[in-house]
Amino acid sequence: MNSVEKNKAIVETYVSAMNERDFTKLRAVFHDDARIEGVTGAAPVDEAMIVWRALTGSLNMTLKVEGMVAEGDIVVVRFTESGRWTAPFLGMTEPTGKSFELVAIEWFELRDGLISRRWGVRDAASQARQVGFPQAAGPAKPAVGVKVVA
Repeated sequence: MNSVEKNKAIVETYVSAMNERDFTKLRAVFHDDARIEGVTGAAPVDEAMIVWRALTGSLNMTLKVEGMVAEGDIVVVRFTESGRWTAPFLGMTEPTGKSFELVAIEWFELRDGLISRRWGVRDAASQARQVGFPQAAGPAKPAVGVKVVA
């Protein structure tokens, strides 16, 4: 397997670990100094793990790969992200039980066979409308000390 195929395999492991809620397996595909950047900010991977646990636990998020391209140490994936809001999420305490489906794109930079940076973009406004997040003056606020990076 060439390096591009190995990099794609690491990203596929990321996807399966996220969908399986296997956070040990998920953490293992990242460098210790990995940076995660999303629509609301950037954080070290260990802080992002807190948000990913909330996304999978409260919103029951799953990722379906719709397309993947790779060149050198870069892998880009287009996902269908779906889920259902069933538990409190980032300070919003009244889940509606409504489901969501949206487009998400993630850009991965790999180094020595592990993810060193990950950028994500997703249609969070569509998600908010679909699940019925309460309207607020700004984005939902996470627990103290938690940065929103998904």
